[in-house]
Amino acid sequence: MPQRHMQDEVYEQSINDAPGFWSAQADRLHWHRKPDRAIQRSTKTLKSGVTHDHWSWFPGGEISTTYNCVDRHVRNGNGGNTAIIWDSPVTGSKETYTYSQLLHEVETLAAVLREEGVSKGHVVLIYMPMIPAALFAMLAIARIGAIHAVVFGGFSPASLAQRMEASRPKAVMTASCGIEGNKDPLGYKQLIEEAIHASSFKPPKTVIWQRDQLRWDPVVKEDGQRNWQRLVKSARNRGLKAEAVPVKSADGLYIIYTSGTTGLPKGVVREAGGHAVGLNLSIRYLFGVHGPGDVMFTASDIGWVVGHSYIVYAPLFAGATTVLFEGKPIGTPDASTFWRIVEEHKVTTMFTAPTALRAIRRDDGDNDFFVERGGRGRLKTLRALFLAGERSEPSIVQMYQKLLTDYCARDAAVIDNWWSSESGSPISGLALSAAAVRGQVQGPRPLPIKPGSAGKAMPGFDVRVVDDDGREVNRGSMGNIVMAIPLAPTAFTTLWEDEERFYRGYLKRFNGKWIDTGDAGMVDKDGYISIMSRSDDIINVAAHRFSTGAIEQAVTSHPDIAEAAVVGIPDALKGHLPFAFVTLSSHHHQHPAVPDDRLFKEVQILVRAQIGAIAALGGMIQGKGMIPKTRSGKTLRRVLRELLENAARGDFERGVQVPSTIEDADVVNVAREKIEEYFKARGKNIHKSIESQSKL
Repeated sequence: MPQRHMQDEVYEQSINDAPGFWSAQADRLHWHRKPDRAIQRSTKTLKSGVTHDHWSWFPGGEISTTYNCVDRHVRNGNGGNTAIIWDSPVTGSKETYTYSQLLHEVETLAAVLREEGVSKGHVVLIYMPMIPAALFAMLAIARIGAIHAVVFGGFSPASLAQRMEASRPKAVMTASCGIEGNKDPLGYKQLIEEAIHASSFKPPKTVIWQRDQLRWDPVVKEDGQRNWQRLVKSARNRGLKAEAVPVKSADGLYIIYTSGTTGLPKGVVREAGGHAVGLNLSIRYLFGVHGPGDVMFTASDIGWVVGHSYIVYAPLFAGATTVLFEGKPIGTPDASTFWRIVEEHKVTTMFTAPTALRAIRRDDGDNDFFVERGGRGRLKTLRALFLAGERSEPSIVQMYQKLLTDYCARDAAVIDNWWSSESGSPISGLALSAAAVRGQVQGPRPLPIKPGSAGKAMPGFDVRVVDDDGREVNRGSMGNIVMAIPLAPTAFTTLWEDEERFYRGYLKRFNGKWIDTGDAGMVDKDGYISIMSRSDDIINVAAHRFSTGAIEQAVTSHPDIAEAAVVGIPDALKGHLPFAFVTLSSHHHQHPAVPDDRLFKEVQILVRAQIGAIAALGGMIQGKGMIPKTRSGKTLRRVLRELLENAARGDFERGVQVPSTIEDADVVNVAREKIEEYFKARGKNIHKSIESQSKL
C-alpha cells in the first residue's frame, strides 16, 4: 500500500482534531492576550426565530494584525528586509520599502487617522489605486483597531454610495486618480463627490493622496476633504506615532463586499484572530512562502479578496517581500510585463487569474516573451504559478506547466486553487510546502497535478458534494459543493450587520446542515476537487445537466481556440443547447462572427468525445473582445445568456443587466453586435425561444 502524502495527513488532523491543530498554529503568532481555546461552538438564534450552528475561533484572544505584519519583524531584527516592491509600468515608477520604513509610514498615518476622529471599531472606506499608500492605509486602519472596507478604485458612484450606506464609514481614504492600463488617468474627485452626494450617509472626512498624474483640485476643507501628504508631514514634524491597538479575536478586521443575487452587495466580515492564524499557515503551507528571500507577486487588486490576502496580509505575516503591481498583463507595455517582473524582482511565487494568462496567450501565441527570458536563465527563481478566480482549463495549465518545467526552478509547478471572498483563503489546492504545518521548510514534493482540478481540500475546510436534497453523492458524481460547519479560521462567520441574510444565503438551502458555496462540481476517488461552474451556470439539455466549465474545457482543447465562454441558448425542442463564444489564438483574429465550418465541426467532435453527443453545441460565435468579465477576471456568462435570449426573440437592442464590477462595458456592445451578425447570417431560423415557437 503506497505511503500517504503529508498533505492528506495534515488535512485529516485539521478535521479530526481541529482544536489541537489550530492551537498549534495560533502559537506561531504574537498575541497581546492568548486565546482561552481554539474554537467555541454555539447555537445562534435570529430575530426571525430561526436557529443555526455558530462557531468562533480563538475566543478570549486579543491580537493586532498590523503588529504581526510589521512590528514583529522589526523587533526580531528584520527591519532592513524588503517588505514592499511597487512596480508601476503605467507611471514608469518603482519604489521599495523595508519593514522599518513600512512601520514608520504606518504608525504615522495611524496617528493621523486618530487625529481625524477614527478610533477602535470605526469603519474606514478605502477607494484607491494600486499604490503603496493604499497598503499603508489598510495597515494603519488595522493598527488603531478600526475596520477597513476596500472598494475597487474606479467603481461607479452608485456602487460606492451603496457601500457607504452599508458600512457608514468615519472617513474615506482615496487618491486623486487611478490609471487603468494604457488609458488616461481617471479622476476620482467627481466619482467620490457624486457618491457622497447620492449616499444617505455622509462620511465626515475624505483623505486624498495627491498623484502627479492628475491632481484633486480644489481640496475643499469645509466638505471634510483633507490633503493626505500634508497631514502626514504635519504629524511627522510633531513626532506623532500610534502604537498597535489589539482587538478581540472575533472583532472585525475588514469588510469586503461581494455581489449578491438581489443586486445589493453582501458585506463579508473577516475576523481578526482567525484571519491571522489561517493566513499565516496558508502562505507557508500552500504557497511555499516562508520569510526573507521569498518574493510573492500577486497580480490582482486590493479591491478583491485575493489582493487583501496575498498582496497585503499573508506575505507580510511571513516576513517576505510582496510585489505591488500597477498595470495589466498586456498593454503596459505588452505581454512580456509579468515575466519582466519575475526576472527583475526575483519572484519565487506568482499568483494570477487564468483570464490574465489567456490575454497573454492571445497577444503572444507562441510564448516568445516567456521563452526569450527563460532561455537566458532569467526565470529560475520562480517555483510556482498559482491560478484562481475562475476555472482553469487544462490546456492553459498544461501549457504553463511545460514552460515552468523548461525554464523555471526545479520542480516548479502550476497550481490551481479554488476559493471565494467568503473563505478568505484557498479552500483547495496542492500544498507546495506541506511540512510548514510543523514549522519546517523542507518536506515532501507536492502531490501530482491533475489539470482541470483545483487540488485537494485545505486544512479546516470540510468539503462535500451533495444533491439538491442535501444528500452526499458518490465520489466522481457531480453535485452541489458544500462545506460542513465549522469553516476554517480565515472564513466568515456572518455578514456585516445582516445575520438573516447570512442564513438565507448560505445555510437555508440545506436546512442549516451545510454551507452552500454556490458552486457545482465533483470530488474524485483520490479527493481532488473539480469546480465545473456556478450552480446557476448549469445548462439543462433535454433534462440532462451539464456544467459550462466542462464544455468550455472541451472547446478550448482545440489548438486554435484561446478562450471560450459557454452559455445556454433557448431551443424549442430541448429547452436549451450549449452555445460557445470563442476567441481564436491567432494574432490576426478573423472578422466574421460565424466561424468556418471546418473549425465548428472539429470543436463539435471534441465536445462529443469529451462530454457526449447530447452536449453538442447549438452554435458558436467567434470574435475578439466580446467575452465580458469582472475586474477580478470572472466571466459574466449571465450577460451573454441574456443577449442570446433577447436575440432568440428578435429583440437585439433590448437592455441587459450589467453589473458594476464589469471590466469594460464596451465589451457588451461588441458581443451584441457579434450576436446580431450571427443571427442574421445563420441563427434566425435555428434558434427560437420556446415562447416564439409556440406562436407558430
